[in-house]
Amino acid sequence: MRINKYIASAGIASRRKAENLVSEGRIKVNGQIIYDLGYQVNEDKDIVEYDGKKIDINSEKLVYILLNKPEGYITSSKDQFGRKDVMDLVTDIKERIYPVGRLDYETSGLLLMTNDGDLTYKITHPKHEITKTYIASVKGIPTSEELERFENGLEIEDYVTSKAKIRVLKTDVKKNYSVCRVSIHEGRNRQVRKMFNAINHPVMNLKRVALGKISVNNVEVGKYRHLTDDEVNYLKNPTGKRD
Repeated sequence: MRINKYIASAGIASRRKAENLVSEGRIKVNGQIIYDLGYQVNEDKDIVEYDGKKIDINSEKLVYILLNKPEGYITSSKDQFGRKDVMDLVTDIKERIYPVGRLDYETSGLLLMTNDGDLTYKITHPKHEITKTYIASVKGIPTSEELERFENGLEIEDYVTSKAKIRVLKTDVKKNYSVCRVSIHEGRNRQVRKMFNAINHPVMNLKRVALGKISVNNVEVGKYRHLTDDEVNYLKNPTGKRD
């Protein structure tokens, strides 16, 4: 098994982050530091260590949770400003889990957390298009022309967004704001906020409410629930097609 997949299967990190651990010299196989990202681990014979501790793909129970992230929490493990971390909300989970993708500091809502590196890879890799749905409160009232631009792709920085869906749920002319439901397949940094900025309707409040068929409904803010077996199986194969 390729070294990054082995590390991910052991619940240490996603495949991408596992490659960083190898490059940083934090992984040993049979007592030797491994820098080769293509190294193949013999699961029956090799002893793999992460920061001096033995890891085993069969030693840890796989955990899948859905957290309703509050605003004001970061999803990265390191922060120079000392801000609150989503890990503070799951301290009663004994397994070492980590967020699947990110929600920015100001955004609330659905955040998956797991120690299943293979599932993390499948959800976050661009070729696996899982719809992400958001509710956004924005300044002003978008015109039909602006909504059409939003749906057909917007030029943001150095890329053009893929097609999206947007539906205006509520408008308030007096207070000059709108509430919109947005669905995208991509997940670039602060993408939804940047898309609304591109049509001159800045986001005031943003919440992710669904990932594919999985909803954050009935989960209190700051709380979490475990995914059902059906939900896990769906995430592993969202299209229903056989590999």
